[in-house]
Amino acid sequence: MSKAGAEFSEVKELLMKDEEFKAEYEKLKSRYDVISQIIEARTSQNITQEELALRVGTQKSNISRLESGTYNPSLDFLFKVARSLGKEVQVTLK
Repeated sequence: MSKAGAEFSEVKELLMKDEEFKAEYEKLKSRYDVISQIIEARTSQNITQEELALRVGTQKSNISRLESGTYNPSLDFLFKVARSLGKEVQVTLK
């Protein structure tokens, strides 16, 4: 346990025992995985949100909303962001 309290992994493990929480978590997991990958790609290249917005041809606020999870982007927008980061989007239906 950290000085501030329980570790995230401990809290997550406890919460995942709740079926309703687990279902909601699984529903949102893919979205937040994509967001994490975008943030990681941007920061590892030392690109600011403003620089990424210029590359994509959008406003910084759209990049900020995308990274915060408060924006539901179109696939076209995700493709533009990925290309601007030298990446590609792969979509798989299961």
